[in-house]
Amino acid sequence: MRLAFAGTPGFARVALQRLLDAGSDVALVLTQPDRPAGRGLKLQASAVKQYALEHGIAVAQPRGLRLDGKYPDDAAAACDALRTARADVLVVAAYGLILPQWVLDLPALGCLNVHASLLPRWRGAAPIQRAIEAGDTETGVTIMQMDAGLDTGAMLLSERLAIAPADTAGTLHDRLAALGGRLIVQALEMAARARLQAQAQAQPAEGVSYACRIEKSESPIDWSLPAAVIGRRIRAFDPFPGASTGCHGETIKVWGAAIDAKGCAADLRPGLILAVDGAGVAVACAQGTVLRLTALQRAGGKRLDAADFLRGADWRPGMLLGAATA
Repeated sequence: MRLAFAGTPGFARVALQRLLDAGSDVALVLTQPDRPAGRGLKLQASAVKQYALEHGIAVAQPRGLRLDGKYPDDAAAACDALRTARADVLVVAAYGLILPQWVLDLPALGCLNVHASLLPRWRGAAPIQRAIEAGDTETGVTIMQMDAGLDTGAMLLSERLAIAPADTAGTLHDRLAALGGRLIVQALEMAARARLQAQAQAQPAEGVSYACRIEKSESPIDWSLPAAVIGRRIRAFDPFPGASTGCHGETIKVWGAAIDAKGCAADLRPGLILAVDGAGVAVACAQGTVLRLTALQRAGGKRLDAADFLRGADWRPGMLLGAATA
């Protein structure tokens, strides 16, 4: 079975690696164009492109796939590349472009998507982060037969995965990427034996939710929320965009926090520092709840545990944490 693969970030690279390790014949890789990254804003190839080139796989980087869209020449070139690849199936994992109907129809077995949620929950761009932010206790990976909708296709395989109380988007991402790589290999093995389509189930109409893209503007902490909600957002936004708060005109990233079970006796002004000690910085939140900040970072500095951070910061009880620049 010949494959084409469409993906861009590290999540997709893991799937591509597992496919190659399993002996799959990957004839072509589609990935997003190189983007500026780092302090120097130099063009950087995607994780998938780097891996594909290391393994001698042809790479195409169209800016769009609609033949009647903004980049028709890119789309036409991608169409030629896919036809030349003669792939039986296109595997898609966190690609970042919507596939028009001509792409969906081209491979004999269609397009299979590796999606990091238990569909129909968390369709969309950021299922890992939104699951943590919402307080979900489990998530998983679904292998889906793609159609023209947004993550609406028939489910072929799925497997559940518990979300640990300390999971960040980064740690959960890595476990889901490994699971997705294993499931897509299993799905293709079943497809080769003509057993995959027998697994197909339409997504239920109930329980649909959408995971909108994470934006930098979501970074500033809203201290008027309960501590549990803020704590989940801190974990959901690690590593990107990072939760942040302002203090004395300085923007501080908050990478670690724990709920103070004692809370406080009365509703105090949100963002008020209640205690500064070796255990961290206790901050008043909504509904009498308290969040203890345990890992922080100054602009241009390193992530530090609270004790190390406080050696160079004049933070005291009674100070107010406030708005931060995203």
